[in-house]
Amino acid sequence: MSYDETTRNSLTQDAQELVSRYPRPRSALLPMLHLVQSVDGYISPDGIAFCAESLGLAEPEVSAVATFYTQFKPQPNGTYNLGVCTTTLCAVLGGDAVFEHLSEYLNLADGQTSDDQMFTLERIQCNAACDYAPVVMVNWEFFDHQTPDTAVAMVKALQAGKPVRPTRGPDQVPTFREAERVLAGFSDGRADEGPGCGAPSRAGLDLAQSRGWSAPGKEAS
Repeated sequence: MSYDETTRNSLTQDAQELVSRYPRPRSALLPMLHLVQSVDGYISPDGIAFCAESLGLAEPEVSAVATFYTQFKPQPNGTYNLGVCTTTLCAVLGGDAVFEHLSEYLNLADGQTSDDQMFTLERIQCNAACDYAPVVMVNWEFFDHQTPDTAVAMVKALQAGKPVRPTRGPDQVPTFREAERVLAGFSDGRADEGPGCGAPSRAGLDLAQSRGWSAPGKEAS
């Protein structure tokens, strides 16, 4: 089964935009994979075929890349991808407990998707947010300083259809497909919403500035 005419025309237009950004068409493969995932909700056979045709690649070449990166899903993903960081610092501060609590509440193991296709739960590696540990990411948006209870409360709010706001980032958490389109390189117009860098992330810089420190060879600003 291939894409219907309307979907294919839309994908083709977006693909041409992505390819135009690179000196060689094949360099657009990663954003192209995010693009088809934003349409299908995973890397489908149709998506692989479309990427290969658009970039002049063989389908096995596209599959090899798609199966290498964990952000590309081989089967339909939930509307909300719940990624619980269980790398060292988050784990020590409660990440494992957060994952176990969510796993029990949703009755999902690592990498599984709920029957209603609403949630996919997974353990993920460091999100470079150790200053906010333990962290849960929902469709790659940050939920900082989580506990087992706050994580489940957030999931319950999503289940109830309530607007849920990440700790940092946009005013409302996007769906998985919406987030994938942004990762493909298309703006959703929400980049300026919500806080970005917080005080914990700026602690070292603020200390250096307060004491007049600067990097070697640079004058203090």
